[in-house]
Amino acid sequence: MSATAPNYNHTVTACFVGYITQAVINNFMPLLFVTFAATLGIDMARLSALITVNFVTQLVVDVLAGKFVDRIGYKPCIIAAHLAALAGLLALGLFPTRVPDPYLAILAAIFLYALGGGLIEVMVSPIVEACPSEHKAKAMSLLHSFYCWGQLGTVAISTLFLFAFGTGSWPVLACLWAIVPAIGIAMFAGAPMPRIVPEGTATMRFADLSKKPVFYLMFLMMLCAGAAEQGMSQWASAFAESGLGVTKVIGDLAGPAAFALMMGLSRTIYGVLGHRLDLTAFIVSSSVLCVAMYLTAALTTAPVLGLLACALTGFSVGIMWPGTFSMAADAMPGGGTLMFALLAVAGDLGCAGGPAVVGLVASANGDSLKTGLLFGSMFALVLLACVVAARKTVVGEREPLH
Repeated sequence: MSATAPNYNHTVTACFVGYITQAVINNFMPLLFVTFAATLGIDMARLSALITVNFVTQLVVDVLAGKFVDRIGYKPCIIAAHLAALAGLLALGLFPTRVPDPYLAILAAIFLYALGGGLIEVMVSPIVEACPSEHKAKAMSLLHSFYCWGQLGTVAISTLFLFAFGTGSWPVLACLWAIVPAIGIAMFAGAPMPRIVPEGTATMRFADLSKKPVFYLMFLMMLCAGAAEQGMSQWASAFAESGLGVTKVIGDLAGPAAFALMMGLSRTIYGVLGHRLDLTAFIVSSSVLCVAMYLTAALTTAPVLGLLACALTGFSVGIMWPGTFSMAADAMPGGGTLMFALLAVAGDLGCAGGPAVVGLVASANGDSLKTGLLFGSMFALVLLACVVAARKTVVGEREPLH
């Protein structure tokens, strides 16, 4: 036995940086849409396609990661993920203004960093879950809070930078953001990597997972977690402006910015105090709060109350994604990379489907976002039912084993 035990705190910190990288990847480029349209002549349809490319690429990586990450190894894959993110951000900064077709250059850059983002999303949660810790759910919640703080930081720093140096400085800013994945590469290179599936536990294949009712419940929980989160987040600004009649600046600050702040706060609170809190009870109470806030936003006529409901929805959904990961790891210890990858797919599908459903329902009812959000409360209701059912299923499955 070695004299010095591996310092897994270094590994967990590297994972925190990984999620900040993921936040930069998902939130920096959309801030440049108006600039791209004005200076590069890229129309709205092609700008929308950039979001789709980012999402679809990450989704495909989520699906495939369960097959190749375990074979290649976690350390080379997580370093390669950060390299792809680094290359994509540098490409975004260096090429679009120097080539005949800037759109193709942006498309290539997004594809590159989305490869990295998809891998990071699949890998950091199982790494943190596998690191020795007294309270795994606390570490998982704290990990996911870094995405929220990264999102806030990306928006705030980018906005201040572009204001100070002009919108034409965005290529420089893109290259500067590449520093974040560069730090991640350095940290993971020197970090010990834990055993993902506990020793003595068989690694589960898809056939094994598919036989467990609890897996389907967790998959549905992740789907609803993503839908409840983005169903409000993506429409918060538009809802604040059209449904509550406030200005765009107030709408952006009190809508998506306040949402991200409250979501990060929820995850940080559980990350710090989780050892005193029951995870399932926290998810149940958060689901009830989520339903209440969706209903409040949909039914109130008072702008201040509506904005408060938008923000508190962020707090209510904070625990859902990391909490479901922790519940799944606890219920299926042998799930490994494949389980986390499939749950990430479910979460991403929810993130895409939630806003779409809210928008479609709103469109079918005279573009009433209030009606769309009223229907969106179903996401949290279904998640609540799944949490209760999952708790009973896990207990039922484990009893014969003890």
